[in-house]
This record gives sequence, structure tokens and C-alpha cells, in this order.
Amino acid sequence: MLGLVPYLLASGVVFDPSDTRIHLACWNGIEEPINVYYRGEFQAWQEGQNRRNFECKHVMSLIDLGRGIWLFAGIYHVLGCQPHPTWEGGHYLYSTELLPGQSDLVGRLIIEHQRTRQSYVWCKPEMALQIVEIKREKMTIADFPGYHSIVINHDTLKTIIRMKIDSWYSALANIRGVYLIVDTTNGKTYVGKASGDVGIWQRWSTYADNGHGGNKELIEVLVENGEEYMKNFQYSLLEIADTYASEKYILAREAHWMKALMSRKFGLN
Repeated sequence: MLGLVPYLLASGVVFDPSDTRIHLACWNGIEEPINVYYRGEFQAWQEGQNRRNFECKHVMSLIDLGRGIWLFAGIYHVLGCQPHPTWEGGHYLYSTELLPGQSDLVGRLIIEHQRTRQSYVWCKPEMALQIVEIKREKMTIADFPGYHSIVINHDTLKTIIRMKIDSWYSALANIRGVYLIVDTTNGKTYVGKASGDVGIWQRWSTYADNGHGGNKELIEVLVENGEEYMKNFQYSLLEIADTYASEKYILAREAHWMKALMSRKFGLN
């Protein structure tokens, strides 16, 4: 396998590994950095820090993909640091710029590295940062997979809605139907319906916005556990219908799935 540092240097990326800190970007308790990256906001997201974590010349950014696998998100030159103008409690705002010569590498290199507890580590020669894959294209949220293949978490849903990804919008805005929300921490289910003019897309947009969509049971879950708990929700479709399906028909199908999954007795309906 190729080592990340020698590969970058051989590719013409000019940086000083001895004055480089590696940012192992993981979930910060609010959102997954991979979804921030998909939205094109990773650099700005990374520049806000709760400590002076980037007291170095360069920052190498790796985004957690799970199970010791990381996405290379670039090497940045640290230009300066100041107290964060809007965050309270000793937070800092860094100014950085992406080094030249890596635009065709960011988002394509998949790295293997076993993280310890630390998210900020110095780049050392003995570190095992191995390239396990070089993707042909930059990583993005995949195109719409088909109605019967949707299984997405809340962070992904939020990104899809916010970016209004064409393939997802075209598919979900033109159907009505019955959907399923699962609390992945305990397996409890919520069965819901979408019968508005913009179908599933319109209904799921409300979940992307606040996590509960106005549903009493989901509101109670978030009140009890905090807004960040919506990260644990998973979304899929149970049954679809075209936009001419009546409200009465959609209600009947929703009732059927509630009964079949016993979501009133054991779930969140």
C-alpha cells in the first residue's frame, strides 16, 4: 500500500510534514463531518475550534468514514487565529487556505488509520497512513438508489434536502406514500404518510428541519433526549403511490402498516 505523506509529496503538494497536525475529523456531537463535506462547507466548519488546535504551519484533514477508514480532505496552510466572534467560552476561529496541487486528490483518497482518543495528532514518519483506495471520482452523496433501496440516516437526509439533489428531488417530489422512521438506538418505529402536493419530499423536508415533523411522539422523544438525538433516526419507504392517490387510500395504507408493524403498541405512533 502507498503511504499518504510520500504520495502527496511525490504528487507535488508542497508542505512540511514535521510542522503538520492531522485533524481526524469525527462527529462533534452535532453532525457528521462527512455530511459537512458533502455540502461543500468542510473548510469553514474545520476553522471553528474550541481550543488552539492548529498551532502549526499545516493541517492535514481526514474525515471519518467508520471502521478505521478516512477520506482525505486536503492539506491547509494556517494563516492566523483569533477569538471566535460569535461563539462564547474560549473558542477560536482560524484562517486557512487549501494548498495548491491537490484539487484532484481531495475527496478521492481513502486512508486506513486506527485512531486513538485524540482527534489532533502530529504527523510523524512512523504513522501508518496508508492509501487503500484512490477513487475515480470525488466522493458525493450517491444518486437516488430507487424507492425500495432507501435507508438513510438523519444527517444524510438533511444534506439531501439542503442541497436539493436533483435525482432525489425528482423521485420523492412526485410520489405519495407511507414511510418508516426507526430509532436506531432501540428499534422503535414510527409509520407516517405523505399525501401533499410535493409528496414524500415535502414531508421529509420537515424532518430534515427539526427531526420530528410535528409528530407528537417524536417531539416527546426529542424533548426527553435533546435535539441532537435526531441523529439516531433512520428513514425508508414502506409503500409508494402516485400523486393521484386519494387521501383516503393513503390513510388506509398507513393504518395497514401501523397494524403490521405494531407501531402503536410497541413503537412511536
